[in-house]
Amino acid sequence: MTTQPMTARTAAPTTAGALSIAHGARPVTDGATEVLARFEEWVRRSPDAPAVIDGTHSWTYRQIGAAADEAAAALRARVRPGDLVGVCLDRSAALVVTAVALARIGAVYLPLGPRPGERRTDAVTEDLNVGALIGDPELLPSRHRAGDRLDLALPGEGANATTTVVAAFAAPGATAHSAPAGAFYAVLTSGSTGRPKAVAVGEPALGGLLDWYRATTGLGPGDRHSLLIGVAFDPHLLELWAGLTSGAALVPAPDEVRWDSVVLADWWRTAGLSVAIAATPMVEPLLDRPWPQDLRLRHLMAGGDRMRRRPGAEVTATVHNAYGPAEATVVATTYAMHGTDSAAGTDSAPPIGHPVPGVTVIVADPDGRPVEHGTEGELLIGGSGLALGYLDPELTARRFTAVPEGLDLPGVERVYRTGDRVRMAADGQLEFLGRLDDQVKISGVRIEPAEVEAAFEQDPAVLSAVVTAPRTADGRARLVAYVRAAAGAVLTADALLPALRTWLPEQAVPSDVRIVDSFPLDANGKVDRAELTRRAAESLTSRPGAAPDGSAPDGDGPADATPGERLVLSAARDLLGRPGISLADNFTEAGGTSVLAARLLTVIEKDSGIRLRAPELLRQPDLRAVARLIDERAARQPGGCLR
Repeated sequence: MTTQPMTARTAAPTTAGALSIAHGARPVTDGATEVLARFEEWVRRSPDAPAVIDGTHSWTYRQIGAAADEAAAALRARVRPGDLVGVCLDRSAALVVTAVALARIGAVYLPLGPRPGERRTDAVTEDLNVGALIGDPELLPSRHRAGDRLDLALPGEGANATTTVVAAFAAPGATAHSAPAGAFYAVLTSGSTGRPKAVAVGEPALGGLLDWYRATTGLGPGDRHSLLIGVAFDPHLLELWAGLTSGAALVPAPDEVRWDSVVLADWWRTAGLSVAIAATPMVEPLLDRPWPQDLRLRHLMAGGDRMRRRPGAEVTATVHNAYGPAEATVVATTYAMHGTDSAAGTDSAPPIGHPVPGVTVIVADPDGRPVEHGTEGELLIGGSGLALGYLDPELTARRFTAVPEGLDLPGVERVYRTGDRVRMAADGQLEFLGRLDDQVKISGVRIEPAEVEAAFEQDPAVLSAVVTAPRTADGRARLVAYVRAAAGAVLTADALLPALRTWLPEQAVPSDVRIVDSFPLDANGKVDRAELTRRAAESLTSRPGAAPDGSAPDGDGPADATPGERLVLSAARDLLGRPGISLADNFTEAGGTSVLAARLLTVIEKDSGIRLRAPELLRQPDLRAVARLIDERAARQPGGCLR
């Protein structure tokens, strides 16, 4: 077994009596939480050390700093301190330079991802006072393509790089919200109105988290850290600044790495990563396989979804089960797991652990009063890790509230109501139990069904929509939409989904869309959502091949289906929760996300012994073409058939 270097460990927090209150340990440093200043320190101390390594391309701290100076100088004429700047770039040296440049200006970094969707971006730039969008001009919204543009000389090399980057300017909406004073970055979260809401985080909150992260992982010069998380997802901020504030090198991941857990492990190896962050749905399949023994990886931070099993005895990295909403600056609690633990390799769900330094957690009843240990309640978070709030002050007032009267919580001036249902054990460990409201997690992303409904209803041909989130037998949520057509309109799922993708992130696009004439009503005359959820769940557990409308099944395909066709169709139906799809359907257009594609590849390999790569799956026009690849490779195997 590989010997891991000793790293600093955070002391266990203290608990307050029998009430469900836990305080994180004192901050692991002297409280110096400036983020940009720590990067500048490494530019001075180690100017020739690599800051970004992307395949055969590498940029030193000096080069990243110089490129950021040039970009900041170009932007200062139009971008002022405190301005929101939407960044539509993928993981690359150009993205890193942009983040540093905006920090030097004092502008607020708003990561949107390389292809956020035109309608979604339009909604963001109408609701928020975005001073500029930075990205590939061909992928920006039309009103920004038509407005003033400024060419930026950013690095154009790397797996995800774009050769041309501009800053584009357009007037915000008349009632657009600006970032609050002191904001360092802002991120979007799901909103029930159909338009995303933005959370603003200050530099001290991120800096305090980075202090803990560096101490826990031992991240420093000579290390390589992943730059893997989707840019619009808030753990991206932890990844990006963890490397830049530690003297380590950031390694951007090629896009195919995010689709395939085996390719992810191969990339960890070839990139020589020592510390990494990944979404829980991508990590769990690796915990079901023999752990690669030749990895340098010593710490793996996983989060974004409930973890359902623990790493086995052969896992040489420390795996951290991390929990935290964007409103509490990426990570609020963690639970570290090692291959030497007595529970290693079990299928039991690990807890989400103790609060990180500076954070206080409370398990509360509906009135906000702490409950006793072992009692379920809503998780409230307070302390130095809280975000400044939403850009909408009214929403901030509803979700960030005063400390419950009578509680003496040093260092806690307000708390964030997470809406998450948890339970605290006697030792202060938190167990995650689910949501209290309608929000669901799909592939690690927090989704408001109401936002998806509103996106459907943007189409004038749609009268109304109801989105449910039934769970499959293994406990994973699926989005199923019921849609009513407007008078005289004819709807199909295939016609609705392309427009929906311009409004929503891929995880929020339902895997099943059902056109209905009416919705069931409850005794009060309201839409009976529970009944629709029951129907959707029933179809997910119906016999294989049964169509959602109850029509006759076709088993695992037509009678003359090949072994590959039967395998692919059965696996796709199960993963998508859509028993009615056929071999003529395209996997992604039928609702397949990056995480589901990774699971499909895993099922194919497990059942056939044939290893497809993510690009091979994604470029096929339909499932029949995917099956043809499997059958062709099976014919070349000893014995000439699927195992």
